[in-house]
Amino acid sequence: MTVAPLALAALLLSFAPPREQSPRPTTVADRIDSIYTELAGSRCATVATDQETGATTQRCPGLGGYALLVEDDDDRMSVTVVAPNGGQHPLELWQVVTTGFSTLGEKAEWRVKRENGKLVPVALIVRVHANDSTSYLAVAKITPQAACVTDRIEPGDDRNLEARVAADAAAQKPCIKQTGL
Repeated sequence: MTVAPLALAALLLSFAPPREQSPRPTTVADRIDSIYTELAGSRCATVATDQETGATTQRCPGLGGYALLVEDDDDRMSVTVVAPNGGQHPLELWQVVTTGFSTLGEKAEWRVKRENGKLVPVALIVRVHANDSTSYLAVAKITPQAACVTDRIEPGDDRNLEARVAADAAAQKPCIKQTGL
């Protein structure tokens, strides 16, 4: 007895395990991209100077209505995220990344989504150079309610990628309160 090729194929397919559903296709709105802004230089303006201690605060432009205040006090640096409504969210890098002397990298990496044609920041990555020659990446979530550090990426291979993956998941993570150093 011969079996027609189509009948044989139908018979074999009836015994095949069910196919897994493929994930929902990624849309432009789902995609998270990186955009960089300056943390020093001519685009930043000094907004406060303490004549006694020498501490300074500079305001640097951000994205989506956000700005960054770069604070330099006692040879330690940190960033405060300023929300579009004026709310300030100190990242306290000098407590959650390193308690020693520190400087910041020259740029901030914003992780952004596009919603209704506008860029919406969801996270921020800032390089923190500790005085012991260690360079960390601080990852902060940015939500309508808050901004805080969620990850402290240690030096190592592929740490830029590790920081971006952490940033893209940061909205679901708790804030780091202190390094314990």
